[in-house]
Amino acid sequence: MMLRLTKHSDPRLTVLPAAGAILKRLRQTRVLTVAQASDLLRNDAPEKAALLMPSLSLLFLLGVVEYRRTTDSLEYIQP
Repeated sequence: MMLRLTKHSDPRLTVLPAAGAILKRLRQTRVLTVAQASDLLRNDAPEKAALLMPSLSLLFLLGVVEYRRTTDSLEYIQP
């Protein structure tokens, strides 16, 4: 998981932009399955697929999403 950039880092392939892309979609749809979130990152850049779980962890720690086990989905919980 990469939160801080170095001179060798590609800024598009870090946790913050990946979490931002997921959050942007969640703000539009309010609910997103984990598979849809994975596809969202993979379609943007195949290398971003590895950032799915760290990005979801960041959003969960920030308190903006909740995981629904029964539907395997993420729900945006901010007003």
